[in-house]
Amino acid sequence: MIDGFDLDAQPNEIKKIIGVQLQTSGFYPGLNLTELVEMFAGLYNQKVDPITLLTEVNLQDKAKAKYKELSGGQKQRFSIATTLINKPRIIFLDEPTTGLDPQARRNLWDLVKRIRSEGTTVIITTHYMDEAEVLCDRVAIMDAGTIIAIDSPDAMIDKLVDSGFERIREVKKANLEDVFIQLTGHALRED
Repeated sequence: MIDGFDLDAQPNEIKKIIGVQLQTSGFYPGLNLTELVEMFAGLYNQKVDPITLLTEVNLQDKAKAKYKELSGGQKQRFSIATTLINKPRIIFLDEPTTGLDPQARRNLWDLVKRIRSEGTTVIITTHYMDEAEVLCDRVAIMDAGTIIAIDSPDAMIDKLVDSGFERIREVKKANLEDVFIQLTGHALRED
């Protein structure tokens, strides 16, 4: 069941309420972002102002840029923008920060947090446990295709600590990624 719809009996109803961002996307590289948004809006039979949508993902200044000209972080943000065209209640993000530099990664985290705060359920697949800890209310840990644990990140960590586990290295108030961002600047840079 997804939002009250039976996956087997009502797949078309489910498609209307979800958005999906794959790890790699096959956008027409020669089209600019405005053209791509308009094309996707047509597929969803939605009226969308491309500039408004691009502004949501901080790409308004790239409206006339071709997809192939975007950086990795920009491509990921644009891919997420296309999942928002049909105003879904649930979006699926498949490893959205793989290969991104620290600024682009944190910028994408902020985007995901904002989308969540606006009421959209976000389901993320990731190998980055720090990402899951920061972005997720619930985490399912899988091994060999089987869910072996599901709970909130805090509850999972508390259970591990309660079992007697101790981290060998002292936990610090910052990590190396924080150092990198502090030294190179907090703002997302597109160059």
